[in-house]
Amino acid sequence: MIASFYLLPQPYAVKLGAWFIRIFIFIGIDTKGTLDPDARMFLVNHQSDIDIGIIETITAKNIAWVAKRELFSIPFFGLVLRLPKNIALQRESKTAIVKLIKETKRCLDEGRVITIFPEGTRTETGIMKPFKFGAKMVADKYALKVQPIVLIATASYFSNKQKKFRPGSITTIYLDAFYADKEDKNWLSNTQLKMQKVYDDELANHPSHR
Repeated sequence: MIASFYLLPQPYAVKLGAWFIRIFIFIGIDTKGTLDPDARMFLVNHQSDIDIGIIETITAKNIAWVAKRELFSIPFFGLVLRLPKNIALQRESKTAIVKLIKETKRCLDEGRVITIFPEGTRTETGIMKPFKFGAKMVADKYALKVQPIVLIATASYFSNKQKKFRPGSITTIYLDAFYADKEDKNWLSNTQLKMQKVYDDELANHPSHR
């Protein structure tokens, strides 16, 4: 996968690697809803290491991931983040938001879609953690069209923590896209509530996801 970054233009190297991972672990995708072609930011709930691969393979968009800076230093995996010039976020830094805004502008100018796990970390409980404010600041700054994407119980298929690895079809749900409005101070928290409801309803109606 790393070698492909030197052989293929972006985003094809990333897509190729993501498809390889999905095929290798026998993961299919069942999508509901419609991807908005004009969306400039994706907000995605996060449970599993395969979440990035899933998002990369369900859209042809050139994605710019926002990830913790320390992840960029992990051997091999860090290269997968650095080579496509994704956005490194340094937590608890006074200059972090300024750098985030600057890097976001660079990626938007390149036509990429800013993609964030707004919880800031994985959670396998099915209860989404409070969304961090950085996503709202970026979306408000550039009046981005935001599309939430809900991944259903990905940790039940692939979890390093639980040592659980099983093939199957993972449901991905596109919610309606909307334009960020900085006058609406609650749109991020309201989005979290909507995503959680969609997640809970899907599990209630399809217990086999658990």
